[in-house]
Amino acid sequence: MSVSFVLIIIMAVLFACGVYAMLERSLTRVLIGFLLLGNATNLLLLIVAGQPGIAPFFGSGSTDEMTDPLPQALTLTAIVITFAVSAFLLALIYRSWQLGQADTVEDDAEDVAVRGRGAEEAMDEETEIEDTDDDATTDFVGVETSPIVVLQSRDVSGIRDDAPVDKPAKPNSPKEGDDE
Repeated sequence: MSVSFVLIIIMAVLFACGVYAMLERSLTRVLIGFLLLGNATNLLLLIVAGQPGIAPFFGSGSTDEMTDPLPQALTLTAIVITFAVSAFLLALIYRSWQLGQADTVEDDAEDVAVRGRGAEEAMDEETEIEDTDDDATTDFVGVETSPIVVLQSRDVSGIRDDAPVDKPAKPNSPKEGDDE
C-alpha cells in the first residue's frame, strides 16, 4: 500500500467517527466529533497538496518543482476555524454543565409536539402564518417609521440638490468633447 492510500483510509475513518460522534446527544461527544472532522479535513487537504517540492518563492526554481501553496493556506484556515468552533463548543459545554449538571441536550415539550405532528399539519400552519403576514411584509410599514429617508435641500440647508448623479446622459444631448 502506498502512503497516500493509507492517508485516505485514515481520513475516511476520521470522517466516519466524527460524523458518528456528532450525532450523539452529549455535547462533549459533539466536540470530539467536530475535532475529528477538523483533523480529517486537514488530512484531506494534505492529500490534495500532492507530492512535496521546493518552497514556492520567486526565483527558487521552476514552477514544476514547487509545492502548491493553496492547500497549505486552506489547512491553516481549517485549523483556525476548528479552534474557534471548539472554543465556542467548550463554552457551551461549560454553561450547560453550570445550569443543569449535565452536558446532554434534552427534548423539550415543543420538540416532542412538532415531531408528533404530521407533515400536512405543519404545512397548513405555515400557510396560515403566511396568509396573515401578507399585509405587512416589512417591519417598517408606515412612512414615519421607515429607516431610510431621502433628504433634500428643503429639509436641511447644507444639502445641494445639484450634485452629480449616476444617471445616463440623454441621447439627444451632446456630450462633452463632441464636435457639433
